[in-house]
Amino acid sequence: MKILVPLKRVIDYHVRIKVKADGSGIDTNQVKMSINPFDEIAIEAAVQLKEQGIAHSIVLVSIGEDACQESLRAGLALGADCAIHIKTNSPLSPFVVASLLKEVVEREKPDCVIAGKQAIDGDHNQVGQMLAGLLNWPQATFASAILVKQNNPRVFEVTREVDGGSTTIEIDLPAVITTDLRLNIPRYATLPELMKAKHKPLTVLMPDEFSVKITPHIERLSVRTPAARKKGVRLKTVAELVDVLKHTEGLL
Repeated sequence: MKILVPLKRVIDYHVRIKVKADGSGIDTNQVKMSINPFDEIAIEAAVQLKEQGIAHSIVLVSIGEDACQESLRAGLALGADCAIHIKTNSPLSPFVVASLLKEVVEREKPDCVIAGKQAIDGDHNQVGQMLAGLLNWPQATFASAILVKQNNPRVFEVTREVDGGSTTIEIDLPAVITTDLRLNIPRYATLPELMKAKHKPLTVLMPDEFSVKITPHIERLSVRTPAARKKGVRLKTVAELVDVLKHTEGLL
C-alpha cells in the first residue's frame, strides 16, 4: 500500500500572530514556521500503518515557496520515504490546492490519502473533502481512529469525531482520510533520522507542469486583529439584561 500525505508549512502554533501595519496580511518576517499540527498527525498515522506492515511507501507533498522543503525534510525524518514540492509563491485557494493534489494522486497512484483535517492558518477545512470529490473517492473526515479490517487490508474502519460524540464507518480503498487531534501523538524526529532525511528523494515541480490554473479565486481585501473585548457587566435581573441588549447594544 502506498500512502500520500499532503503537508503545509504554517506559522508555529506557539507564535503570537501579528498583522502587518498596512493590513495586507500576517507578518511572517523572522517568525518560526513549522509543519501544520494536523499534518503531523497524518504523517504519524501513515508511519504507524507502515510499521504494521500495511503500507510500504509514504509520499509527502507540499505546495508553496522554497522554505517548504525544510518542512518536507522534517516530515521525511518522521518516517516518510520521499517528497514532492510544487514550487509557487502565489497564495492558493483550497480548491486550487485540491486540484493540484488530484493531479499528484493521478501521477503517484497512492492507495490512500491521509491529510490533516485543516491548516491552522486559514482553518478552511475544505481541501480533503474537495480532493475526495474531485477523485470520486470515498472519504472519512475527522478521524480519531484508523483500523484495517481483519482479513481485508483494502477496507479501513475509521472512527470519526461528530457533534454528538463519535461514529465508526467502513471505507474501501482508495480513499481520502482527514485526521483529528485524538488520532495520535506525533513522534519526535531523532538525530539519525534527521541526517537520513537529507538524502531521501525530494522532487521539485512547477505549477505549469500541471493543467491547473492557479489564478486566485478569492480576493483578500484586508486583515485586521480582532477588536478588544469589552469589559463585562454584572446585571441583577432579566429586565436589566433585556434593557441593555435593546437600548445599549442595539441587539434587540
